[in-house]
Amino acid sequence: MQHFKTISDYCRAINIPPPRHPHFDIRSFEENMPNVVSEMPPFRHEFYAIAIKVGGSGKAISGHYTDFPEGSTIFFNSPFQILSWDIVPDWRGYYLMFTQDFIARSRHFNRLLEEFPFLKIDKSIPFEIGQEDVSPLLAIYDHIRKEYHSQNSDKFQFIEAYVLLLLNHIKRYFSNQVGLREAEQQLRAADLKLLTRFQTLIETSFYPDASASASFNLHSPAYYAQKLNVHPNYLNAVVKSLTGRTAMNHIHHHILQLAKAHLAQTALSVKEIAYSLHFDSPNNFSAFFKKHTRLTPLKYRKSASL
Repeated sequence: MQHFKTISDYCRAINIPPPRHPHFDIRSFEENMPNVVSEMPPFRHEFYAIAIKVGGSGKAISGHYTDFPEGSTIFFNSPFQILSWDIVPDWRGYYLMFTQDFIARSRHFNRLLEEFPFLKIDKSIPFEIGQEDVSPLLAIYDHIRKEYHSQNSDKFQFIEAYVLLLLNHIKRYFSNQVGLREAEQQLRAADLKLLTRFQTLIETSFYPDASASASFNLHSPAYYAQKLNVHPNYLNAVVKSLTGRTAMNHIHHHILQLAKAHLAQTALSVKEIAYSLHFDSPNNFSAFFKKHTRLTPLKYRKSASL
C-alpha cells in the first residue's frame, strides 16, 4: 500500500501540481479534474483533509465509510486513514489539506482533536448538508483560496482564522446530523475505540496540568497499555493494523509535534522544553529531536521564526 508522508508526495502521486506551501494546500476539485488520476488504489497519507463535494460521479472510500451521501457532502481524511477512489472527472467543490507542522505552528489548533472530534480516525463520517448551508461553506473555502494565492505577508494569519471558522461550522453540522447515527456507522468498533482512546490518552498525558508521577514513562507504549487495560502487544497490533504505524511511532510523533510547537511559539529554553516533555535530560531531548528532524532544537526554532 502506498503511504505519502508529505502533501507534495501526494500531489505527485495523483498527478496534480505541487502545493505552494509544504504544510498547507487548498484546491477546487474542478482545477484537478483535467489531470487527476481517476482511479487510486488504497493508500494512506499523514495529514488532514477537509472537503466539500457539491457534485460529481464515481465512488470514493474514506476509511471504512464506503457509502457517500447522494447530495452535497462534507468529508474528512485523517492521518493514516485508508483512502481510495474510482471517480468520473466531474467533481465540483473544494478541499484543503494541512499537516501536523501547520498545527504545531498555530496557536489556534493545539487541542485540535479535542475541539473537533470529527477529525478523529473513527469519527470522520461523511455527511450530507442542506443546500442552504452550501454557499456559506463555499464562501469560506473561497476566502482561504484567495489568501493562499495572495502575496500578503500575513496571509497565514487569515488562513488560520478562516480554517477555524470552517471547523466550527462543520462542528455544528456534525453535532446535529451525525451524532444521532454514529453507532450505526461503525466497523471494527472495539479496535477503533481503542485507537481513539490511545490517541486521546497520549494527548492528555502531555497536558501541562496532567498529574503524572515522575516514575511513569510517558514515552513507552507499556504505560498507555496499562492505562487502557490491554497488553502492550495487543495495543501495538491494533494501532498498527489501523494506521500502518506502531504505537511507539504515534507517541514519538506527538512528542515531536509538541516540541515543534514549543520551539515555534514560546520562549522556553531547550532545557525547559525537554523536562516538560518528560525527557530525563536536555541532551536526550536534543538527540531525539535531531534524529527525527535532522535539525537541532535551536536551528528549528530559528527556521520557524523566518
